[in-house]
Amino acid sequence: MQDLTPDHMRVVIAGGGTGGHTSAGLAVAAALRRRGIECHWIGSRAGIEAHRVPEAGFPYHAIPTGKLRRYWDWQNFPDLLVRAPAGVVQCRRLLGRVKPDAVFATGGFVALPTVLAARSRKIPIVVHEQTSVPGLANRVAGRMALKIALTFPQMGTEFPPDRVVVTGNPLRPELVGGSREAGLSRLGLDPSLPVIYVTGGAQGSHVINRAVGETLAPLLEICQVIHQSGDNRETGDRRWLEERARELPPRFRSRYHLHPYVGAELREVYAVTSLVVGRAGAGTVNECCHLGLPALFIPLPGTRGDEQTANARLVQAAGGAVLFPQVALTPQSLLESVRGLLADPTRLKAMGERARSLAVPDAADRIVALIVEAASP
Repeated sequence: MQDLTPDHMRVVIAGGGTGGHTSAGLAVAAALRRRGIECHWIGSRAGIEAHRVPEAGFPYHAIPTGKLRRYWDWQNFPDLLVRAPAGVVQCRRLLGRVKPDAVFATGGFVALPTVLAARSRKIPIVVHEQTSVPGLANRVAGRMALKIALTFPQMGTEFPPDRVVVTGNPLRPELVGGSREAGLSRLGLDPSLPVIYVTGGAQGSHVINRAVGETLAPLLEICQVIHQSGDNRETGDRRWLEERARELPPRFRSRYHLHPYVGAELREVYAVTSLVVGRAGAGTVNECCHLGLPALFIPLPGTRGDEQTANARLVQAAGGAVLFPQVALTPQSLLESVRGLLADPTRLKAMGERARSLAVPDAADRIVALIVEAASP
């Protein structure tokens, strides 16, 4: 790819709140850094990006944010009338100090104050949409963007067609190159048994956690489980799962690995995984596709536009996943589905290859090219 990078170019990334928004931004940030482009990030004070971005070594600026809800909640008033305007004011000051050549918005309500501030300062904006159903924040931001990068071809009319470019969704480079042997050793796993990785997203899923916990012993008869549960104090899932694990027969205890959050070890987790069981958020779906991992997706119902179901359907249509509606989820139905998939390794391998066919390996470089083009005079 031709190097279009101007001297001393600087980019601000804005977005977060979910793993999908954050992971895509981190992948692009890493690609920018490889090309010698300085990168700053503006995000929330408490979102997932607030710890993952500094961990990756990028300057991080936290602003007050709210949440864009399309239902009644008293928090709408302070969010929209106080926090969001304060965030715009703070972003405008930050942009004046950082002086970026472009702003890259990955989505989430936290991105909007930065986009509005960039618009007021006439800074070029590029937006990236990770899901098959555009989020409300990105639909607003897209009206102010020079270019909108999409993971999948546009199915509706949310964005102006002349500004849309299909780039794919990038993968964080730290997830590439995991070794199965190293993962088995690091995680203390038995190489003779298949491994399923259960994840409900960064915060965990109460419904999935309980279904897995209720069928833990029979599940561990056939496989090992790495379970990312989250640590929601209201549901108490982590403590409940720990109690269930203590009640297991001794021969099963070493087969169950409970983690509230999976960090740097995620590369090894994916390297040893035979099957992913989890939600169908943009981040999880993208990682499964890039890494060629078969999945049993249980989409979160009720999201705007039912975007997780749409994500899962795309992969299922390609033959790379099985869509399992939450309404059908019981401990027994989950066990039967996992047992059926693990019993056919040839099918699992084919599913992984079909999932991989949906990934765009150079998605990060494609997005960087858009950002550089937008920033160029």
